[in-house]
Amino acid sequence: MRQRVVDGTPLSDADEQFNQGLRPQTLDEMIGLSAPLEPLRIALQAAIERGEALEHVLLDGPPGLGKTTIAHAVAHEIGSKLVQTSGPALSRTGDLMGILTSLGTRDVLLIDEIHRLPITVEEFVYPAMEDRKVQFVVDRGAFAKTVEVPLKPFTLVGATTKAGLLSKPLRERFAIFHHVEFYPPEDLKEIVIRSAGLLNTTIDPEAAAEIAERSRGTPRITNNYLKRVRDFAQVKADGHITLEIARKALEMLGVDELGLDELDRRFLRVIADFYDGGPVGIDALAATLNEDRDTLEDVVEPYLLRIGLLNRTSKGRRATRRAFDHLDLNAPPPKSGQPELFEE
Repeated sequence: MRQRVVDGTPLSDADEQFNQGLRPQTLDEMIGLSAPLEPLRIALQAAIERGEALEHVLLDGPPGLGKTTIAHAVAHEIGSKLVQTSGPALSRTGDLMGILTSLGTRDVLLIDEIHRLPITVEEFVYPAMEDRKVQFVVDRGAFAKTVEVPLKPFTLVGATTKAGLLSKPLRERFAIFHHVEFYPPEDLKEIVIRSAGLLNTTIDPEAAAEIAERSRGTPRITNNYLKRVRDFAQVKADGHITLEIARKALEMLGVDELGLDELDRRFLRVIADFYDGGPVGIDALAATLNEDRDTLEDVVEPYLLRIGLLNRTSKGRRATRRAFDHLDLNAPPPKSGQPELFEE
């Protein structure tokens, strides 16, 4: 699967290290999340005052919106260690057993993409969450016996991009839920200015706003853009980021004024040109574009739906009239029985 600058996922280990350097250390430092995170902040403060581990937390939302950052902030405020893993990495119960038994009191365990836990591992984690103990079987046959291992009080933070795929038993074992929404441009602008300050980079407010407008509502994309705009300003100018420099750098990356990249535009053009505006099924689109279906569903479509360039119906995907206008294409006449086919 090809990685893209507009993905919410890290582009490389270097990019991830770069983003970690810009990561807020506390919940209060997280721009735009003060009100949504208030229930979590209260629960965290109460746990700290009682000297207890925070109850288990479930975070869901698209990639790049700060789920991992929230987990880091929780561990930092408690003054404990954060251990991070992912659902696909835990293929056997033994993988999780070693992690759980190594956790200290009030440590935080982050399991990213928790909806992808194998069922055997998921069932293994139930008693760990509820009773702070794990059980495993030693020997076989008539000599088999169950050994119970106590665990220290810990907090499990589950992060997922597909909360609907979580099983009901696992979901019900989380006491605190938080859905992370896309950020408005004004909050992303503040993030750009904050990150530029941490990088000792000067930037005009208009340039910060331009980067924010094209960042698809995602802080990780905002910081990825800032890194590349900073490099462009250093090589092509005097290092100061102006509105003109920001626009030239983003155009060089193939990112237009709505935040769309070439794959987004190809996706819309195929629907508009090849399939006469739709409707068309996602499998047909994936085959035509030679792209992975999950990439289209998880990365491309959510943003196009949110900004009104795409409709998703039971019959398939349809381009809206706004999509035709953005691509500078003429919309075909409405199909019989579908007078509102291309309306947003």
